[in-house]
Order: sequence, then C-alpha cells, then structure tokens
Amino acid sequence: MSEDLPKILKYYRNPTLAKSITEKINELARKIEENIAIMHVCGSHEWTITHYGIRALLPENVQVRAGPGCPVCITPAKDIDDAVKLALDGVVVMTYGDMSRSKGTKMSLQDAKALGADVRIIYGVQDAVQMARKEPNKEFVFFAVGMDTTAPATAYEILSNVPPNLSFLVSYRYTPSIQGSVMESNVLGIDAFISAGHSATITGMKPYYEYFLRTKKPVVFSGFEPLDILLSVYMLLRQIYENKPKLENEYTRAVTWEGNVKAQTAMEKVFDLEDGYVRGVAVFPKAGFRLKEEFKHVDTRERYGLKKGISTEDEYVTGARCGEVVMGLIDPPECPLYMKVCKPEDPKGAPMVSQEGTCWIWAHHKITNLVPKCKR
Repeated sequence: MSEDLPKILKYYRNPTLAKSITEKINELARKIEENIAIMHVCGSHEWTITHYGIRALLPENVQVRAGPGCPVCITPAKDIDDAVKLALDGVVVMTYGDMSRSKGTKMSLQDAKALGADVRIIYGVQDAVQMARKEPNKEFVFFAVGMDTTAPATAYEILSNVPPNLSFLVSYRYTPSIQGSVMESNVLGIDAFISAGHSATITGMKPYYEYFLRTKKPVVFSGFEPLDILLSVYMLLRQIYENKPKLENEYTRAVTWEGNVKAQTAMEKVFDLEDGYVRGVAVFPKAGFRLKEEFKHVDTRERYGLKKGISTEDEYVTGARCGEVVMGLIDPPECPLYMKVCKPEDPKGAPMVSQEGTCWIWAHHKITNLVPKCKR
C-alpha cells in the first residue's frame, strides 16, 4: 500500500481532472442560479480547501464555510482549567502537543509546565498507559480530547484494565450530534454539508440519517484530497439541482453505512453520550462523552472531585470572535485580533492554536483578505 501511495496521491491531485470537475461545478451553479452555502465540519478539510485554493475555483454563488470540526478549538475552557489545576497540584498531566498550547480562562498546560508542572506531550493513549506503568508512585491523568475518531483507542485501553495510578479527564465530542444540531439550525443559513471522513470511518453514515430525515439537507461524506473536495461539492450541487437530497458517500474507500462496528462497540461499553459544550458557542444535545458509572474509578473528575460545568469567566481575550469563526459565521480576518495580537506563534484564541484551526490555517497561508460572501 505504501508503494502505491504516490500514485494514489497523484491521481487525487490531478490538475486535469480538477479542471474537468470545476467546469461541471460551474455549469451546475449557473443552472441553480441561487446562492448556495456549504459547510464542512473538519479541520483537515479546511486545510485542503485553503492549501489548494479550492474556494478560488468555485463560482461566486457557491460558498464553502468552515464549521466546528477542530477538536482543540471546541474543547471547553473549563476542562483546560481543570487539567491545569491538576498539573499545578502535582499530578502528571498528559495530552497532545497542540492541546497543551490552548489556553483556558487563565493559562495553558504549556504555561503550567513553564511554572514547574509535570506536563507531558504524548502521541496517543497507549503512551499514557505505558508512562503510568513505569512510574507507579506518581498520579497520572490523560487529558482525553478529540472527536469520535480518537475515543475508541481510549475505550480499548480502559477495557484492558489500565494501571491504578492513571485516570482520564474525558472531553471527547461526538461529530454526528454536532453536525446534526447545525443541520437543524435555522440561524446559520447552511444549505448542504460536507461530513468529516475520518469521523465517519468510525461512526458510519447511519447516525446522520435521523438529522437528514428531519431537515432534508444534502450531505456528502468526503475524503481529504483536492479531488475529494471538488467531487463532494459537485455531488451536493447535483442533489440541489435535481431536488433529490440524500446522504451520499464520496469517500467510499474508507466510509461505510455501518462504520467501524468494533470501535463503536468499545465506545458504547465505556462511554455514554450527554449534552456537550462547544467552546464559545453552545451546549449541543448528545455531543459529549461521559464515562459510564462502572468506570468511575478511572474518571479524573470523580477521583479529584472536579465539577462539570461551563466557565464562568471570559473564555477568550477581549475582542476575540473565536466562537463565530468556529461556527462559520465570520472569516478569520473579520476578527479584530487576527494577525495583530493573535498569531500562530502567540495564539490568544483556540482556532489559532491547532493545525486544524481555521485561523491557524488561514494565517499559515498568509490570508488577510475576506472571502467574498454569497450568503450570511
């Protein structure tokens, strides 16, 4: 498979094919005439769209907005504050590199590390388990952030009896519920959706069906190469033009209707879904993961008496419009802090921290102008 990768990538980045699909997109858009707003909910999609200049290829009446698909961007400040407090109290806190740089209401885990806290950057939950086993006399916490793509690995480890000195500060979010809530919203004016291929590889297409039935908004599950995105836009426009909305799968090489049933089973054994807060935005129904009662012995909140809730202090510095960026209501340059006091090397808001954050992606590509808006 690795030997075939250059050939595969060359195909999915073929400029001749891209031109052909773009022509078909423009042809359909002329027939539709009205403005069409499409939202994706994945930071990797935003990277591809921005890096390859896909927005510049689309007709004026078709707009693609970035939605709430960056895990670091939507992790609540309260959860970061809890992780920071534990670290400053002497607990070893482990998390991913970009998550360590995201600030809560006062500081980040990286700031806590600079003050002497034992904060460790890891690549996965397996690293956390190994570290805890090697140092049984220390208390370890894995700050478990991300979406349904990373939750199964944590579930597997918990089911395998993790060491007693390790607990989990769970802050996972469930993508189908988040996208479903956005689909049902009448505020954002979104006509169609590009669903996250990574997430759907785990969840499958099935969980989105109930939201589709209620909204009848076109949905395409997409891969991450330029041709994937262009094909997905074309498929959505075709649905709109033919007035035949449906759940459609462009990413057939990875996504199925049922998804990864083994991964889902592991998650269902370990987690329950509850209402989950998306930072700077709102509480989304059934969008958060919670450890089941039988696993409360590895629940960090139970072990250290941490209360759940939303931050009562300001989540971002004055003037920041991070929540609006996360929900696709504005483009990064519309935030007064963008590339002035908030930059990748010194991020003030979460969307500027992670490589999946819209602000970070736009800043990396030195975009300071606004994308023409066809519909707000």
